[in-house]
Amino acid sequence: MPAPTRLQVQRLRQLWRSAGWPCQDLVEVELLAAGWVERLLEADGRERLRVTDAGVGVLAESLTRNRAARDAHESLVERVATEMQRAGRIAWRGLALRAGLPQDDGRMLWVNALPDVYSIRHSTVEDYLEPAIHEIKVSRADLLGELRRPAKSAAYRALCGQCWFVIRAGIAEPEEIPPEYGVLIGHDSHLELARPAPRRPHKPDFATWMALARATPIAPPDDPQPHLG
Repeated sequence: MPAPTRLQVQRLRQLWRSAGWPCQDLVEVELLAAGWVERLLEADGRERLRVTDAGVGVLAESLTRNRAARDAHESLVERVATEMQRAGRIAWRGLALRAGLPQDDGRMLWVNALPDVYSIRHSTVEDYLEPAIHEIKVSRADLLGELRRPAKSAAYRALCGQCWFVIRAGIAEPEEIPPEYGVLIGHDSHLELARPAPRRPHKPDFATWMALARATPIAPPDDPQPHLG
């Protein structure tokens, strides 16, 4: 039996959470043919769909894959943040930022951005802060999906002077990443510099400063040396 598509798994989740009223579209036809859902006839004559044991197995496998991907993603995010701190930078995770992208008609397109790691140099001189964003990708599908949404990537560039993609080893070649971004490859034991990110002068705007003021930077890693009394 072929592996379920993302759309099929999404519909299975919807049916599992809902009362199972049919949509009678081609996705349901595929789910019925695969044996992942079954039709039930209610007492009033209406038909309802129910996820079968085989369908529950498909959902469980999807959940396991998603958890593994999240764990791999969080591990690589933590490694990148630690490297930024070792380089003398202050790093944040989970920031909610907003970038304005000028359009050809003179209007401004506002895009919400959630960078995996945002960092600045530890400096009191604004010109020396050098804001940087690192976006972490551990699956090829996630990477390609992001590259197909140019507004999101453009928002990252609008919010920093250096923008990086950090990709897990094996999911893509550095040449597949647009030249506007630097590329780091995440191996099991280290980060490999595949291409440096272009540097552009950039100062955080007021909205970014407010977001930084509301957020808490990542705590530095524990010092392996004991404190001196």
